[in-house]
Amino acid sequence: MAPARCPLGLASLLRGVGEKPGSAGNSVVLFAGVQETFMSDHQSPTLLLVEDDPGHARLIERNLQRAHLPYTIVVLRDGQVALDYLLPAQEEQGARHPQPYLVLLDLNLPGCPGVEVLARLKSDACTKHIPVIIFTTTDDQYEIEECYALGCNAYLTKPVAYDQFVEVVQQLGWWLTGIEDPKGSSPAMGKEP
Repeated sequence: MAPARCPLGLASLLRGVGEKPGSAGNSVVLFAGVQETFMSDHQSPTLLLVEDDPGHARLIERNLQRAHLPYTIVVLRDGQVALDYLLPAQEEQGARHPQPYLVLLDLNLPGCPGVEVLARLKSDACTKHIPVIIFTTTDDQYEIEECYALGCNAYLTKPVAYDQFVEVVQQLGWWLTGIEDPKGSSPAMGKEP
């Protein structure tokens, strides 16, 4: 039995279409309220940033760009929108977005809490292999343990001080430049345990 869907749907939350130039030759594309920053001209893996605070999203995106990540950054501001993006309806399978190589997930989200997004991703055979890094203001030990029990790959607490926040994101960006992303080619990927 599939877990219940969160109450808000994709259509009610996505608005606007537009395009604007990004920094350093990158482009930022807004399509139906989903922001995508293209880091290079070739097909690149996707980093999905699920962050409801526009200021935090801009700081994270800007500092990840400074690390020269060769990834498309997609920014979603709602937990249900993230689920709709990652787990499209059966009839939409294959017609949507490429699976991200990594999800950077806040816990305090409108629409559907980040813990529920994590639980749904890690319980679905098609998405359980995607690394999820929790990046949130919550430093409650119970929530940290719950996220690891659900399958998160790392848990980072957002510092309150601006300089420390920037430093943590830059270090994350530098770390991400060296990790290998799953390609989905293992026979074990996409199969139930």
